[in-house]
Amino acid sequence: MAIFRSHVLICGGTGCTSSKSDLIKKRFEEKIKEVNLENEVQVVGTGCFGLCAVGPIVIVYPEGSFYSEMNVDKVDEIVEEHLLKGRIVKKYLFEESAQDEKLKSLNEVEFYKKQKRVALRNCGLINPESINEYIARDGYMALGKVLTEMTPQEVIQLIKDSGLKGRGGAGFSTGLKWSFAAPNKADQKYVICNADEGDPGAFMDRSVLEGDPHSVLEAMAIAGYAIGATKGFIYVRAEYPIAVHRLEIAIKQAKELGLLGNNLFGTDFNFDVEIRLGAGAFVCGEETALMQSIEGKRGMSRNKPPFPANKGLWGKPTIINNVETLANIPQIINNGPEWFKSFGTEKSPGTKVFALGGKISNTGLVEVPMGTTLREVIYDIGGGCPNGKEFKAVQTGGPSGGCLVVDHLDTPIDYDNLTALGSMMGSGGMIVMDEDNCMVDIAKFFLDFTVDESCGKCTPCREGTKRMLEILEKITQGKATMEDLDRLESLAENIKSTSLCGLGQTAPNPVLSTMKYFRDEYEAHVKEHRCPAGVCQALLKYIITMNCKGCTKCARVCPVGAIQGKVKEIHVIDQSKCIKCGACMEACSFHAIIRK
Repeated sequence: MAIFRSHVLICGGTGCTSSKSDLIKKRFEEKIKEVNLENEVQVVGTGCFGLCAVGPIVIVYPEGSFYSEMNVDKVDEIVEEHLLKGRIVKKYLFEESAQDEKLKSLNEVEFYKKQKRVALRNCGLINPESINEYIARDGYMALGKVLTEMTPQEVIQLIKDSGLKGRGGAGFSTGLKWSFAAPNKADQKYVICNADEGDPGAFMDRSVLEGDPHSVLEAMAIAGYAIGATKGFIYVRAEYPIAVHRLEIAIKQAKELGLLGNNLFGTDFNFDVEIRLGAGAFVCGEETALMQSIEGKRGMSRNKPPFPANKGLWGKPTIINNVETLANIPQIINNGPEWFKSFGTEKSPGTKVFALGGKISNTGLVEVPMGTTLREVIYDIGGGCPNGKEFKAVQTGGPSGGCLVVDHLDTPIDYDNLTALGSMMGSGGMIVMDEDNCMVDIAKFFLDFTVDESCGKCTPCREGTKRMLEILEKITQGKATMEDLDRLESLAENIKSTSLCGLGQTAPNPVLSTMKYFRDEYEAHVKEHRCPAGVCQALLKYIITMNCKGCTKCARVCPVGAIQGKVKEIHVIDQSKCIKCGACMEACSFHAIIRK
C-alpha cells in the first residue's frame, strides 16, 4: 500500500457537489498527475465537513490548510504552490485558517470549537466509498464485539444504560424499544432505518449516509442481533441520489467482506440489508406510514397499538430507528455507556445533530452535546444573523416544532426543555429568523407544507389544517377579525388532541407558538391591516416621500405604470395600480421611497 506525504480532502456532500466539487476533485487529480505527484499526494472525496456556508471546502493534510469557497480555477495554483513547492496559498484560505495557516485540527476553527462529533465523527475525514477507511477508524469492531463476546440481552442492556434516545423526534429510549421487540417470538423480525428526512431545511441524516454509510449498516446488524432479526430495510428519500449511491456501494462492500450476509464473524448470525426508496411523502417519516410504504401500500398512518415491536412490517416484530440514532450505536458499544453519558445532560445524554439554516451567518451541519444553549449554537457556532440584523426567533423541529425567541437563548437544548417551551427537538432542523421575518407568514409557510403533506386519513388533520390555513391567509391579506384569531387557536388545540398520528398532532405547533410569542404581530395584521415586518404583500404600501428629486427612475422601472410625476417634481404612486413588487424602492438612489 502506497504511503502518501499529503492528502487532499474534498467535500463530496450534496451541497458542495452542487457547487461543482466533483469537478474540483477531477482537476486536482489531473494537475497532480501533470506535476508527477500522483505517488506522493492522494486526493480523497469525503462527506460533508459541516461548514456549508463556505463550501466547497478542501483541506490539505498534514498541514490542515482549510481552503474555502473553492472552484476549479484555484486548483492549479494550490497544486503548484502548496503541494509542489510547500507554500500555502494564503489568499484562498478560510478566514480563520488564514490567521493560522497550519491548523492541526478542525477544532481550532471557531465553528467547530463547541461541537462534539459522534454521529458525524467520520464525515469529512474518510472516503465514504471505501470500507477499508471505515475499518481503519474502528469500523465493524462493535459488531464483532457483540457477536463474539455479548448476548443479545447484554447488548440491549448496554444501550439502555447509555440513555440513548431516538434522534428522529420523539426521543423515546432506544434500548427500551429494542427490549419490546426482542422477546416476541416470530419466524421473521425486521430492523428498519428511517432515512425519510422530510422536514424543510433538514439534511442531517442525508449527510451521515453520504459521509459514513457503514456506521448505519453496522448499527443495523447490531440491532438485528439484539432483537433476533435477520433482515433490514433502509427507507431513504429518492431525492438523495448521492446517499443512495454510497449506500449501494457500502452494502456491496460489506457483503464482499462477509460483514453482511450469512455467518457474520464466524457465528450463526445472518443479517442482510435492502434499500427502499421513498417517493417524497412527509407522512412516510411516521413509522407506521413508512411500513405501509415498504409493503407497497399507500403511505398512511395506522392506529397504535399494536406497536411495531409487536406487529410491524408484514405483521412481524419490527424496530425502527432513524439514521442519527443508529450512527451512535457503534460508538456506544466500543466506548461504553459511561463514555456516552459523560457529555450531554443527565436526562438527555450524548449529542444532537442540527441543520442550521435560515438567517444565520454560518449555515451548515452542527453536532453539539445536549445541554448546549441556543445562544451558543446561534452565536458562537452560527455566527449570529448576517448584515447586522437582530435575531428574532428560531424554529426547531421543522413543521412539527415551534419557534423560540430571544428570552429562550440561554435555554439548554434537550428534549424536556424544548417541549416545555412549546417546541420540540424533532429530527434536528433549526431555522433562524431575523427582524425581517413576519411570524404570521412563517406559520403560514409551515402549515401550507403540512396541508400538502397530510395523508388525508383522519378528518382533524385533513380538514382542520386546511381551515387553519384559510384563516392564516385571511390574516395576511388583512381580511380577518379578532374572532378569527380565537377560532384559529381553538381549532389548533382540537387538531392536536384528536389527530391520528404525530404529523397531525404536531401540525398546529408553529401556529400556537407564534401566537404565544408574537400575538402583537397577529393583532397588527388584523386591527391595523399592517405587517410589521413588511412581508405580507397585501398589507404593504409604498409611498414616495419629500426626499424625491424627480429623477423619474422609479417610474421607468415600475412594471405597471403606477408612478406618475414630472422631471424634478415629487412623484406619486397610484395605490390602485401598485402591485407592491418593490422595484421602485430598489431603484431609488435617494431613499425617497418607504414601505409601510
